[in-house]
Order: sequence, then C-alpha cells, then structure tokens
Amino acid sequence: MKIGFIGLGNMGGPMAANLVAAGHAVTGYDVTGIGPEGVTVTRDAAAAVRDAEVVITMLPNGAILRAVADQIIPAMTKGAVLLDCSTVDVASARAVAAQAAAAGLGALDAPVSGGVGGAQAGTLTFMVGGADTAFATARPLFEVMGQKAVHCGPAGNGQAAKICNNMILGVTMIATCEAFALADKLGLDRQAMYDVVSTSSGQSWSMTSYCPAPGIGPQSPADRGYQPGFAADLMLKDLRLSQEAAEGVDADTPMGQLAAALYARFVENEDGKGRDFSAMLPRFEGRNRTNN
Repeated sequence: MKIGFIGLGNMGGPMAANLVAAGHAVTGYDVTGIGPEGVTVTRDAAAAVRDAEVVITMLPNGAILRAVADQIIPAMTKGAVLLDCSTVDVASARAVAAQAAAAGLGALDAPVSGGVGGAQAGTLTFMVGGADTAFATARPLFEVMGQKAVHCGPAGNGQAAKICNNMILGVTMIATCEAFALADKLGLDRQAMYDVVSTSSGQSWSMTSYCPAPGIGPQSPADRGYQPGFAADLMLKDLRLSQEAAEGVDADTPMGQLAAALYARFVENEDGKGRDFSAMLPRFEGRNRTNN
C-alpha cells in the first residue's frame, strides 16, 4: 500500500519502519523533520498524506490529533482510511472520525498496547473502533505492526478499550508494588512471594510479565534501574483519560480515581517523572503509614 504516516517518534518510527520492511511505500512527517530509514520524510503533514490509501497518525494527545486532522483531512484522497493509533480522549477520537466521514474518508481509532518494545518487534495489540470496511482495509497493516487487532465496535470504542485496560493496569501495578513492600516488612522473601502469587489468585500481568521487583520473574524495567518501558508519565496520562471518560458517562471508578491521584503525586511531586510506571515499588519501600 501507499501509506502516509504522521508522528515518527518512539512509537511511530518503529511502526513505520516495519511497514517499509514489509514492502509498503511510506511517506511520513514528524515535527523533528526526521524519520526511520526507508521512509520518505516531507516538510509538512499535508504533503505526507496525498494519494495515500491509508494515513496513520501516532500523536501525543487529543488536541494535537484534532489540529493535525484539520491539516491532513482536506489533503487526503476520498475513500482513503485515516488510522489513528494515538491514545487520546474518546470525544476527540469520535470528533475526528465524524470529520473524516464528512470528507468521504474511512476512520479508525486504534490505540496500541505493547510499548516501544512491541512497536520495534511488531507485536503490538491494536484496540480498534470504526466501520467494518475501514477495518478490513487496515487489517494487513495491523498484521505487520502487531500480533493482534481487536475490532471493538464503532468510532471511539478503541479508545474506550484502551483506557479501561490501562486503568486496570495502573490499579494492579500499584497493588503489586504495595504487596511487595508489605512482604518485605513482614520478612517474606520476594522470590517466595512471586512463586506463590504468580500461580495463585493474586496473579496478574503486573506480577508475572512485568514484575516490579528486580531479579524476580522475567526481565523487566525493574532490572534496568526502572528505565521506562512504559513511563509513569504515560500511565498518568491514561489514568486521567479514564477519569475524564468516567466523569462524562457518570461512572463510579474509585480505584481508578485513586490510582490517578497516586501517579499524579509520583510524577509531579516526587521522583517518578521519566521513570517506569513500575517504579512505584521503590516509592512504597521508602514509605510507611504515617508519611503516605
């Protein structure tokens, strides 16, 4: 396919590179003016999307997505598909989808799970909202960039699935870190705790696939000094999106609300900025019930 790609950063760059490696013709734009080898980089976003069959965007937030949509939708060819892989608020995803439809375009919101490592390895999971026809057009690209694409329903439902998933992730990581810190103070060996929990009812992805304790379980950012695989800053972004969505539909999410507050404190008032979201463990290690 002929593909336009807007946003060639830590996630978008490897995704575009995988598309090039699979034989697709990729023209891209990034504010830095650079892109991976094999991608033809243009001077502006509109130039990157002309004549493209599918335009992929990977952008930081909903406001930027809306601004970019205003630039690229008028330049896209009717019948093309706008495939947004950013993680943004549901309202922005649905607004851009409506704008694309009005211009005769297909639109998909398809946020990803898997982080930079998944983008590089082509093992991302895509949570996709939008029409069946647009999903069918993009399916071959999902198969190159990821290992799974789940069609979640109409426009905005991909974002809904992503923020619900990451609300669970944020809550379970906090609980896992709390439990390790408690185990330490109770004199329970971390390996023994892992061996029990990883095969018992407390098991979660946070424990068995992304353990926050160094030297325990599979390799994770904890073994690299909590250099981010998934930054605490991004977890805070996703938790705030979940609470924004919850407020919009009057959903009661007390654990999600508390997780958002804890990550906000960790990132904005403590030492969490630029660290992995699993660095909550050393945070809890140094605290007690009177300095929480």
